[in-house]
Amino acid sequence: MPADLTDLELFARAVNAGSLSAAGRELGVSPAVASKRLARLEARLGARLLQRTSRRLSLTDEGAQYFERVTTILAELAEAEALLGGARTQARGTLRVSATSGLGRRWVGPVVAAFAAQHPEIVAHLSLTDQVVDLVDAGLDCAVRVGPVADDGLVARRLAENRRIVCATPGYLRTHGTPRTLAELGEHACIVLATGGALQADWRFRAPRGQPVSVRVRGRLVTDNGQQVDDWLRAGHGLARRSLWDVADELAAGRLVEVLHEWSELDAPISVVYPSRRFLPRRTRLFIDDLAAHFEQAAARIEAAAAKHAGRKAAARRRS
Repeated sequence: MPADLTDLELFARAVNAGSLSAAGRELGVSPAVASKRLARLEARLGARLLQRTSRRLSLTDEGAQYFERVTTILAELAEAEALLGGARTQARGTLRVSATSGLGRRWVGPVVAAFAAQHPEIVAHLSLTDQVVDLVDAGLDCAVRVGPVADDGLVARRLAENRRIVCATPGYLRTHGTPRTLAELGEHACIVLATGGALQADWRFRAPRGQPVSVRVRGRLVTDNGQQVDDWLRAGHGLARRSLWDVADELAAGRLVEVLHEWSELDAPISVVYPSRRFLPRRTRLFIDDLAAHFEQAAARIEAAAAKHAGRKAAARRRS
């Protein structure tokens, strides 16, 4: 006799969430019931699927093979039900998304909230961190990242073109001067975004002829949080290296000024990454489509803001 589909869903959710009790909460059952149902599934199969300790849960070899088949079955079943039921835009379950702090608050958070409002059966969790997290270990559906995607095990969908720039407030530049070369960065207060207790960071640049250059910067203000960098930057405490999407409005309004423009890093696209296209849950697929549409609409605004800033800088050069 085939296994109960609810037991299969519990098993798949436990793997994705990294916790049997969390999977039980998603399905509205107690930890004791969840444990009993998993034991029933393992007894039916005659194989242990999960190794469980008080702290973590991991797949056995048999469990990994079974999980691959189960996720395919559940995904195809959900597609069939949605197609026959005419509910092609419906999604359910817990959506877990990660993004950097500044970009996440400004551009990803509104999409997450709108998606949850559109899909009443969705519970959305947005994790804001400036550290690169392992999607599988963290139980994430997807993550929004800035820069080249180095992990070959992830699928990446580009959301927008982007570059990283160095900028400061007009007040800071009036007081301390404007750096004209990379070497002059050492004479300025650089606001450092670093992790692991480091007190310096390597800022990557692209030279006018295209060669990559890395400059190690230090400063008296160091944080592991990008939003804190933005707060110090806007308060005039020094130079910071930020994504154009983080500061475009401030550049257009003249509250921030870009420096070393000819050295800005061009290859810093914004992408959404996820573990597998084949086993992508409906909620993740629909959310990624919404996210892509949001960034596509916003790109025109960012380009307009950048053009306005460039025009202001050109006018300033003519006056000088």
